[in-house]
Amino acid sequence: MQQRLPSLLDDPIGFAHRGARAYAPENTIEAFQLGLKLGANGLESDVWMTADGVAVLDHDGVVRRRLGRSVPISQVRRADLPAHIPEFAELIERCGQSYHLSLDLKDPSSGQRVIDVAREAAPDMLPRIWLCHPRWETLQPLRGQGVKLVDSTRLDKIKEGPERRAAILANEGIDAVNMYHSDWNGGLVTLFHRFERVCFSWGIQEPAILQRTFWMGMDGLFSDYPDRMMDAYRDTLGAPRPVT
Repeated sequence: MQQRLPSLLDDPIGFAHRGARAYAPENTIEAFQLGLKLGANGLESDVWMTADGVAVLDHDGVVRRRLGRSVPISQVRRADLPAHIPEFAELIERCGQSYHLSLDLKDPSSGQRVIDVAREAAPDMLPRIWLCHPRWETLQPLRGQGVKLVDSTRLDKIKEGPERRAAILANEGIDAVNMYHSDWNGGLVTLFHRFERVCFSWGIQEPAILQRTFWMGMDGLFSDYPDRMMDAYRDTLGAPRPVT
C-alpha cells in the first residue's frame, strides 16, 4: 500500500463548511454547534460588515426583503438583520473557542474587525483563525497580528506556476493556500510543504475522496458532512486530539 504523505500540521484540520450545512441551515449557530458535535475540529464561514460596523457570518451577503428585493448586508444595520445571521462575536460566545476557524473575507474591513473582536473576546484563539481571500495581496495589511492568512485560489489562476506562487507566499508571509480538491495531487502538496506553506482543500463530500485527500498529506479539508469527514480523518490519521 502506498505510504501516506506527511502533513505540515501535527493535527490536520477538518473544517465543517458553513457549519454542518448538509444537516442544518448553513451559517447558523445551530449548524456550527452541530459541526462541532459531529467531531469537526474546525469551522468555516464568510464574514461581512454591516452598515454599523458589525462583523456577521453569511454566505450570500444580502438580505431579501419583501417583493423579492435584495439589499446588501453592508447597507443594513445589525439590529435589522434576520435573527438567523450571527455575529462573529456570537459564534465565540455560543460555540466557545476550542476549534480552528476559517473565514472568507467578503468586505475590505472585515479582516481587521475579526482580529479586533478576537483579540478582545478570545485572544488565545488568534493563532487558530485562518483569514482567506482570493487575492493574497489583500491580506498583507493583516500580517503580524497573530492570525493565519490564506490564499484562496484555483490552480488555473496561478499563472506564474505553483512553485513560484509557493515562494511568493513564503516571502510575503501568507501562511496557506486553499484550492478545490480536484486541483490537488500529492506532488503539489509536497511542493507547497517544501516552502512550509499549509495546504487546504475544499468541496469534498464523498468518503473515498475525503480519505484519499487526507492520505496525500493535506493539512485541512472542508466538507458539508462533518461526520463523513471525521470518519475519514480517524481512518487515515487516528482520532484528532482536543484543540486547546
